Amino acid sequence: MEKAESTGEPVRHTSTSDYTATIFLRQRWTDERLCFEGNKSLSLDGRLVEMLWVPDTFIVDSKKSFLHDITVENRLIRIYPNGTVLYAIRITTTVACSMDLTKYPMDKQTCTLQLESWGYNINDVQFYWTRGNDSVRGLETLRLAQYTVEDHFTSVSEAVYETGRYPKLVFHFELKRNILYFILETYVPSILLVVLSWVSFWISQSSVPARICIGVTTVLTMTTLMMGARTSLPNANCFIKAIDVYLGICFSFIFGALLEYAVAHFCTLHRSNLRVLTKINKVDSKKNINTSSNRKEEKSKHSGCSSPMTVMKRLFCISDCFYVKNPYHIDNYARLSFPLSFIIINVFYWVYYLYF
Repeated sequence: MEKAESTGEPVRHTSTSDYTATIFLRQRWTDERLCFEGNKSLSLDGRLVEMLWVPDTFIVDSKKSFLHDITVENRLIRIYPNGTVLYAIRITTTVACSMDLTKYPMDKQTCTLQLESWGYNINDVQFYWTRGNDSVRGLETLRLAQYTVEDHFTSVSEAVYETGRYPKLVFHFELKRNILYFILETYVPSILLVVLSWVSFWISQSSVPARICIGVTTVLTMTTLMMGARTSLPNANCFIKAIDVYLGICFSFIFGALLEYAVAHFCTLHRSNLRVLTKINKVDSKKNINTSSNRKEEKSKHSGCSSPMTVMKRLFCISDCFYVKNPYHIDNYARLSFPLSFIIINVFYWVYYLYF
């Protein structure tokens, strides 16, 4: 029974659902047919690998891989007197990683690098890590743009297929995304836009162009920010991510500030119309009462119809249900309610996505 062991050194990781790693894969096994006398090992040319038995190791979920060949193929074959063979190669591979991006960009991902035997089952060959978790080196000096390697460990398992059971080596590594970039790029600008939309609460309601300009500008700017952030997100449109939730919250507050002025302005106009209606009622009360015959003739002429003044009065009575005694108090309420509710929602948001 042949035995083989592997060690690897991942070098870099991308920010998408695939990661690319440069691996120094070292495999060691014992072949009694290669025993020789002496106490020194022999280093052979990499082209002689075609004349030796080597494990048919392959990388599971690999999308694209290649062996480095500059200036020659990066292979190493070393044979020891007891028949132990050391076979080392340097390859670069792109491997699929199943990522859960619901908490993006406050997410933590666990990716794997799996090595399996292609044709030899567990009765022909066995895989094991020579030094357990210490078999993988190079992570201590690894520097990634968006991630920090928090933990890594190795395991040995078996792959079960219809053709049999095959040995498998699995390297697990946990990645934590660095959120500082996203705070400066997305979160801080969106917060500033929300605060900017509150400036309209301190502008007089009579300054219609100024308040409308602030409201529309902040809405359009927030829409542009959301579209820009969307283009830089990973392709995971099947679910809502944490950053989508926050941008939606900020957009709702900005749009709410614009609607607040619309409501306040409507209440102001409604108050003015009520004053006009009151004056009309006073004028109607001072009119002389027509004779009964004239009123009967008027009723017969306009039977089934109502005068425009009567319709106007009814409409004002209906809108009176939404009457606000002093519309200028709406801005006073908004100055307190909008910042307070935004702070409370932020507390719940950050606590939930950081600790749950």
